[in-house]
Amino acid sequence: MRLVDRTPSPPPALVCIVSLDASLKYSKMSAQFFILCALVSIASAAVKLQELYAWNALDWNYPDDYTKQQAIQTGALIPENALPVGIERWRNKLFVSVPRWFAGVPATLNYIPLDAPYEPSPKLNPYPNWAGNALGDCENGLNTVYRIKADKCDRLWVLDVGTYGYDPNVTNLCPYSINVYDLNTDQRIRRYVFRPDDIVPTTFIANIALDEGPTCDDTFAYFSDELGYGLIAYSWRLNRSWRFSHSYFYPDPLLGDYNIAGLNFQWGAEGIFGISASAAGADGFRTLYFSPLSSHTEFAVSTRILRDESKVSDSYHDFKVVGNRGPNGHTTAKVMDESGVQLFNLIDQNAIGCWNTFRSLKPENVAVVDKDDVGLVFPSDVKIDAERNVWVLSDRMAVFLESQLDYSDINFRIYTAPLDKLLDGTACQLPLQYYNNQNTQLTNYYDPLSNPNPQPLFPYVAPAMLQNKNRLSIHRQITQNIVPEVSTFIPYVNTPVLSQIPNKSPKLNRWWQRNYDVYENSN
Repeated sequence: MRLVDRTPSPPPALVCIVSLDASLKYSKMSAQFFILCALVSIASAAVKLQELYAWNALDWNYPDDYTKQQAIQTGALIPENALPVGIERWRNKLFVSVPRWFAGVPATLNYIPLDAPYEPSPKLNPYPNWAGNALGDCENGLNTVYRIKADKCDRLWVLDVGTYGYDPNVTNLCPYSINVYDLNTDQRIRRYVFRPDDIVPTTFIANIALDEGPTCDDTFAYFSDELGYGLIAYSWRLNRSWRFSHSYFYPDPLLGDYNIAGLNFQWGAEGIFGISASAAGADGFRTLYFSPLSSHTEFAVSTRILRDESKVSDSYHDFKVVGNRGPNGHTTAKVMDESGVQLFNLIDQNAIGCWNTFRSLKPENVAVVDKDDVGLVFPSDVKIDAERNVWVLSDRMAVFLESQLDYSDINFRIYTAPLDKLLDGTACQLPLQYYNNQNTQLTNYYDPLSNPNPQPLFPYVAPAMLQNKNRLSIHRQITQNIVPEVSTFIPYVNTPVLSQIPNKSPKLNRWWQRNYDVYENSN
């Protein structure tokens, strides 16, 4: 497999500088050289994300060759049926989710050990183990996972949608359930099944946003119901969930047409999808930003509203329109940095976009931090880790679902880069004051809920460009920065690991009639 080195080369910029200096002797030519200089500089600086891993097809790390061959012969492993969808980084683990849309996906929640010897196409390891990914074992296993989120308390939040198959051939093996793992012990510490009132017949949940308070107990999680057009809030302390409905969750009927990778198709029913939570504001609450997939408009609501179950039926006017990303602004994944910068995928453009919330949201304030018409075809997920490194997964999902992937080619890629490097020179770049004193709250922060007409952003100075590194050195840098696995998360009692998990017949018709349950040990 040949992997592409996307590291930009500096020589063109140097040549440009010399040419510009020489052109000063010839006033008639200076403008031409200046334009050429600008174009070359833009071209040389356009590529910022660095490719770390790439696969033609996914593979798993089985205990031995015999077990793997048995999985292939029985159809438990069919690499061509596996598509990575979500990623998340925590210390020495890079998590990768693979939904069970088709047969042959042995584990839906997986990880890559970042401290292992570097491999350009590493095999996936089931998380927390093989038994924890058992299909149809509702109480103990995971069926289909889309996106995952790690919090500051070293917990991994995983939503199991409980399904097997892809529309229209979907089977509901298990109910929607929140599964939370202690990442220091790799044990599940809570399982929560959504209440029947939280789910509608068309429910499809694919995204998670976390709202972390000053303590681990003061954590809320929000889940976007794309096809049921709802937003579900869950309180860790109360161990309870509730559902919001709003017309802003619906798709724009004029924006259901897509053109990706040469394919034209329609996803007109896709409602609220990407969600991200801002840093806490002066009132102690965050702003949850969201947008339907078939839409270019961004909306927002304060978590003060979402945290209050009594607001479910009395909050219509608390939801606000933020702005518009502009043409080709469909997005499925977004993440907010504590600095106030939002990153999101632009699936129409094979790109990652950004918006600095110090500025109002309109097309001229939206920037593209990286674009690649080969490597970033359908950038499925984007995350920012605790060290402010950006991680991007591209998977050619539109081709996988609407056509056929070429497995002699590279189909799946994972990129990474420091956030500041991606923002450098764009409209999303952070002001110099942020770097001088990150503990000082900036006074002209754009809050669409209370300040719809922000003052112009004060001048800022670009941070120094970070040097480009090849993939192996990136891996080494990540490995050096890994925090030792010392447990600092102790308020919870871990669920015991079962040595044998019995096979259970899935209940296909009545799971939604049961009362919601909690699977955890009490203190």
